[in-house]
Amino acid sequence: MAEWRLFSRWTPQALKTRLERLSGVDRNFDAAEEEMSGEQGWHHYHSEALIALEPDDDAGFARARVALASYQFSDPDIVVAHFDPATPLLMRKLLLEIKVVGLHYLCPAQVYRVRDEPGVYGFRYDTLEGHIERGVEWFLLTKNEQGEIRFRIEARWKRGQLPNWWSRLGFILLSGYYQRRWHRCAHRRMSLFAHFGSTAPPPADWTGLTHQGRDVTFTYHTKRKFFA
Repeated sequence: MAEWRLFSRWTPQALKTRLERLSGVDRNFDAAEEEMSGEQGWHHYHSEALIALEPDDDAGFARARVALASYQFSDPDIVVAHFDPATPLLMRKLLLEIKVVGLHYLCPAQVYRVRDEPGVYGFRYDTLEGHIERGVEWFLLTKNEQGEIRFRIEARWKRGQLPNWWSRLGFILLSGYYQRRWHRCAHRRMSLFAHFGSTAPPPADWTGLTHQGRDVTFTYHTKRKFFA
């Protein structure tokens, strides 16, 4: 069951201790990714956006790779990832601190797959015991021959074990809103990282495409319901 707090956070030492405890924690689901379909009761959707255009070099793609591997694309007002950066990305343990209207939920996950190919980079994390959701989530960067850099987030999930009745009610009422808000922020932040290596506002003389990272498309492969 997810650990939670109201209007307070965990100290660095407390987070380190909890990360160390994850060594024996397993995934909180048994299904393989290809079995996580709507027919089997899983939610499945993805969002995608063009975040940069660089036909001449790979500097933007390289900057975006760093931001992706370090989870910097996540809006810290909604989700903060706590992890040991010295550990390899593959099999890295994460503590995702999810923030909703003053509540903080500490949710464990682990990177189980990594893709690192020409023009493709990303990873998939799986939820562990104690997460408020069950399932997998992919984060992928791609670059085509025209220099278009795209960022894609794809999730397959079911509701996990929430700590109390009002958390379950809040999940039903608010999860859809927060998921879409987080996705939009992630694409915007990744666009800024690809261009500038930070989330600072673009310089006044920047002439790039102003819509980059903002035209986010959502595709729901299953019905949009959050009760299961």
